[in-house]
Amino acid sequence: MPVALQDSGLLWQRRTPRTQWAIWLGWLALGVLFVLSWQIMNKNTIWLFVEDAPRQAADLLSRAWPPRWSYLESLWGPLWDTLNIATLGTALGIVLATPVAFLAARNTTPSAALVRPLALLIIVSSRSINSLIWALLLVAIIGPGLLAGIIAIALRSIGFIGKLLYEAIEEIDEKQVEAVRATGASRQQIMDYAVWPQIAPAFAGISVFRWDINIRESTILGLVGAGGIGLQLQSSLARLAWAEVTVIFVVILATVVLSEWISAKVRAAII
Repeated sequence: MPVALQDSGLLWQRRTPRTQWAIWLGWLALGVLFVLSWQIMNKNTIWLFVEDAPRQAADLLSRAWPPRWSYLESLWGPLWDTLNIATLGTALGIVLATPVAFLAARNTTPSAALVRPLALLIIVSSRSINSLIWALLLVAIIGPGLLAGIIAIALRSIGFIGKLLYEAIEEIDEKQVEAVRATGASRQQIMDYAVWPQIAPAFAGISVFRWDINIRESTILGLVGAGGIGLQLQSSLARLAWAEVTVIFVVILATVVLSEWISAKVRAAII
């Protein structure tokens, strides 16, 4: 029989039999899913390799240490290429994503029935494909090099920047928009004086945050021929030069930490 207690304004009620059965069925389904997943994993796993993994890991680490620091001189050029890929790709992504965001926002789109769904489709499509896959496709289309990496980063950035920006546009204070509209301002003037000032801090923060993410993603695009330090990583892995791989990992880690620090400082100053 349901029991209700009133305590400090909160109402407590015992679960109904239907709710209790739903909970038990949910746990049962979770258990069945776990068993099936374990069977699939067990079927496709060679456990002899797993048992030998600690010895193999120790052997790899012994060959990767100490790092070959003399190789560091060969990484400054590729590292600069990586930074250029991330920066130019982010800039291009911002240019492409900004109009898409305005077309996707309910309060700025010219057509909620036609234009907005198309803009949302572009955003979802961009976010659904990893930058590494974009780079792989672009290398096959336009050839290997930095251009493929820049465009891959840009295409991936459209979804991230577009989604966060159109959400920021939809959350603006409409009272400011109505006040500017009441003065007889044109649509462009409303954008310039009512919408943009409200979203400018969010826009700057989103852009810097995406640049920070793109620094990390651009480090591996060279694995598919899109240039940057990932190309050096692929070369070292192919030659089993593990001491060089260690140096590359250290450089990538330092670069990511520095970009994270810069991003945090800039976003703190903006917000």
